[in-house]
Amino acid sequence: MNLRKILLLASRILLGVVFIFAAVGKIANPGGFAEDIDNYRMLPYILVVIMAVVLPWTEAVCGVLIISGKWLKGSSFLLILLNIMFIIAVSSAVIRGLDIECGCFSLASSVPRVGLVRLLEDFFLLALSIFVFREAAKSRNPSLKI
Repeated sequence: MNLRKILLLASRILLGVVFIFAAVGKIANPGGFAEDIDNYRMLPYILVVIMAVVLPWTEAVCGVLIISGKWLKGSSFLLILLNIMFIIAVSSAVIRGLDIECGCFSLASSVPRVGLVRLLEDFFLLALSIFVFREAAKSRNPSLKI
């Protein structure tokens, strides 16, 4: 196995684990997650409710697909879009001086707040998602299973 394949596998596993972990607490407590989304003050409440239900399941499914290598191009593309959305939301909160929990990891022992560290993490996950997408797009094999 060459270095590029090892990096691809490590990126897929890391992305999958992060997004599955992020989704579990949100799925278990959609009301709490809706409050976290609403704290950003970016969406009308009906969209907040829809996002609180749809977003965690999207994260979980993409996480499973990324790890399994199934529909890798599509799932990594969705993760690219999600990370861009997260970067926009966190950037907006930082610019407006909001001191809020990010709503990222409901199961974490310490709840992360919006800020520069959160933005750097989102940019890192975006870079990994782009790497996985590019590798999947280059591959003749549409499914890059482990």
